[in-house]
Amino acid sequence: MKDALQLVSHDDLVTEDMRIPETVPASEDHLLDAYSRAVTSTAEKVSPSVVKIDVHHRLRSWRATDPRSPGEAQGSGSGFIFTPDGFILTNSHVVHQATRLETTLSDGRRFPAYLVGDDPDTDLAVMQIDAPNLAPVSLGDSQAVRVGQLVIAIGNPYGFQCTVTAGVVSALGRTLRSTSGRLIDSIIQTDAALNPGNSGGPLVTTRGEVIGVNTAVILPAQGICFAIGINTAKFVAGRLIKDGKIRRGYIGVSGQNVPIPRRSVRHHALPVESGILVASIEPHSPAQRAGLLEGDVIVGYADQPIGGIDDLHRLLADERVGVRAPLTVIRRAEKIVLEIVPEESPARSRE
Repeated sequence: MKDALQLVSHDDLVTEDMRIPETVPASEDHLLDAYSRAVTSTAEKVSPSVVKIDVHHRLRSWRATDPRSPGEAQGSGSGFIFTPDGFILTNSHVVHQATRLETTLSDGRRFPAYLVGDDPDTDLAVMQIDAPNLAPVSLGDSQAVRVGQLVIAIGNPYGFQCTVTAGVVSALGRTLRSTSGRLIDSIIQTDAALNPGNSGGPLVTTRGEVIGVNTAVILPAQGICFAIGINTAKFVAGRLIKDGKIRRGYIGVSGQNVPIPRRSVRHHALPVESGILVASIEPHSPAQRAGLLEGDVIVGYADQPIGGIDDLHRLLADERVGVRAPLTVIRRAEKIVLEIVPEESPARSRE
């Protein structure tokens, strides 16, 4: 019996399936290495193109006779070089109404910059610097992006230069309202962490191609960040470099979205159940010349249904400027069609 007795240790009671592996299996280790390599190689490739932007604004309340007032406020943001001759893409809200712009490259070189063009309606702007040996980014195709795709954001949050964060594309086709009130379409949602100072930096694929311009976060939410699709940025940047501005159509009305009574919708066979109630009409505007009246409800323009102000904004693109088009309105329960010729939107002060 003595020979039959045997001490059993705690380790002997643990089955093979219950043992905790001392090292990560080779297959999982390989996956971690692949992820790390993707992020590090992308950061090394794109970071030389990312710039820190120091922005100087003159204070509105500043008085030259008051020695206690510094007269100038400072901020910072991000941008990225996208041409060999020094054109830089960033956000409009980073540089709008700046009195002086300075850039710092990843290698520490500093250069003054001048604003080529600024479009608050899409929150995009183009600057340029005169500097040698620049490394422009490769621009991708935001239409080819897929939900769940790995993306990397590079920028200068809170002034910490060349900060890299990674995440995935959370959603596509979002819309975001700009400071001007217009909607920006084709927004990319990502959970790659963004903070103040990241604005204007690139959102990049693992191939090192920029597919978005980082622009906004939702506070206090975590992991809900937005980037303007690079296809939108390509179009806007091209126009800003060529003309210094984006032309948009203007008809000269202010109004609000209102529902249309079901009876009117059925009676007139309208494709929409809401429209724009005209609250006021600017003197000598296209709307006044077309015969639009206060109290009219706009339900169509250029043979397209208008369900609200955002629909009209989308249709008043630059190719509509100077082109006569039908404007469908409901006036005292009657549907009438007016002819209107949009003009180029006048420069508006966004004080």
